[in-house]
Amino acid sequence: MTDISRRDFTKSSFALGATTALSSMRVLGANDRVNLALIGCGDRGQQVWGFFLKQPDLNPVAVADVYAPNMAKAAEMAASKAAGKVVQHGDFRRVLEMKDVDAVQVGTPDHWHAIPTILACQAGKDVYCEKPLSLFVSEGRKMVEAARKHNRVVQTGSQQRSGAHYQKAIQMIHNGDIGGVHKITASFTRNVVPGFKPTEGLTPDCPKDLNWDMYLGPAPKVPYDPFRFLYHFRWFWDYSGGQMTNWGAHNLDIARWALKAKGPMAVAAFGGRYAIKDGGETPDVQEVIYQFPDAIVTWEGREVNRLRDEYLVFHGTKGSLSIMRNGFTILPEVSKAKSRNTTPAMEGMEMKATDGDATNPHVRNFLDCVKSRRRPNADVEDGHLTAVMCHLGNIATRLNRMLKWDAERETILGDREANLMLSRPYRKEWKLV
Repeated sequence: MTDISRRDFTKSSFALGATTALSSMRVLGANDRVNLALIGCGDRGQQVWGFFLKQPDLNPVAVADVYAPNMAKAAEMAASKAAGKVVQHGDFRRVLEMKDVDAVQVGTPDHWHAIPTILACQAGKDVYCEKPLSLFVSEGRKMVEAARKHNRVVQTGSQQRSGAHYQKAIQMIHNGDIGGVHKITASFTRNVVPGFKPTEGLTPDCPKDLNWDMYLGPAPKVPYDPFRFLYHFRWFWDYSGGQMTNWGAHNLDIARWALKAKGPMAVAAFGGRYAIKDGGETPDVQEVIYQFPDAIVTWEGREVNRLRDEYLVFHGTKGSLSIMRNGFTILPEVSKAKSRNTTPAMEGMEMKATDGDATNPHVRNFLDCVKSRRRPNADVEDGHLTAVMCHLGNIATRLNRMLKWDAERETILGDREANLMLSRPYRKEWKLV
C-alpha cells in the first residue's frame, strides 16, 4: 500500500481543489451507467456497496481503503458487475483523480467523512456519504458549502428518508392527520454488557496491510489499537459520537423532518459510560431533551438493557404514530374532556414496510439524482442539520449543562466553552479545504 505523509496529503488537497466541477463532469443520460467508486470498504461500506451493485445502471470502477483485506473484498464483490477491472487504491485521492469516476460512495469512519466528500465535490464527483454526515458541526457546514459551490449531488446515508412508509407517515403528520404533534420520543436500546473485546478479530500488533497513520488521518496521533478500528471506532470521540451519531442520526432525522425545523432552540442532556468498562469513551446511558418552538423531542440511548421502549413515536393530539423500519402503527386517542367520552379521535391504522431498511430505494434515488441533477431525498443540508442535533446532544452530555442554540447562525449562545466544541483541530498539516 502507498505510504502517505500528511504534508503530501495537504499538497494533494490543494491540487484537487484547483480542479473545477465543470472540467470533470460527464453529462449522463437516463440510460447511461453511473461509474461509481467506493472509498472506505469496511462493514457499512460493503453493505451499501452491495445495494449499489444491484442497480442495473451502475458500473463499479474503483475501491479505496487503508486496510488491504477489506479493499480486496470490495473489489471481489464488484468484479462480475464491472465493465472492466476494478482498480484498487490505498490512497483515496487516486480515485478522485480518475476521470471516468462520476460519483463516490464514502463509507469511511465518521472522522473521514468531510475531507473525501469536499475533495470529491471539488473534483466534480457526486457523493453518497454515510451518516452521520460529519464528526463536528463546522465540518458539516463546509460540506454543504462545497456541494453547493460545485453543483454536486450529495446524498446522506439516512436511508429511512427513502422508505415508503416513512414518507407516508411524514405526509400524514404534516397533514395534521394525527393532530398536533408536540412531543416526539426516540430511542435505541440494547444490552452489550460487559462490553467489547479490544482485540476482537485483530492481533495486538498493527497488521502489515493496514496503513494506521492514514486511518487516523486528521484525528490525533495514537499508537495502533485494534479497538479503535473497524466497527468499534464508534465508541471514541476522536472518530465518532457513540449511539447518538449512530442510531440517533436516523431517528432524530425523521423527528426533525416531521417538525420542518432547522434545529432546536435548546438542548439539555445527561449520560455517561457507567457499566461498560472496555476502554470506550461514549455513553452507555444517555438522555437528551431538545426544545423546539412548539414541541419537545427526547432521545434515549441505552447499551445496558435491551427492553425496547419507544423507538420513534409521534405523540399527536388525535393519535400516536409509532414507526420502525418494518412499518408503522397509529393508535387513536380518546379525549377525556367529557368524562363519558369514549369516541376515538381518529381511526387506527397500520402500514407495513415493503422495502426493507430502505437502503435499496435510497441508493436508487441517488443514482436518479446524479442523472437528473435534482436534490436527493437526504440532501447534504438535511444530513448536516440532523448531525448538528446529534453533536449538540453529545456536547450537552459532556458538559452536563443546557445549551441555547441559534440555528440560523449555527452558534451556541453565551457559552464559549461549548462553542469551541463545534469544531476540532486537525492533526498538524491536515487541512479541511
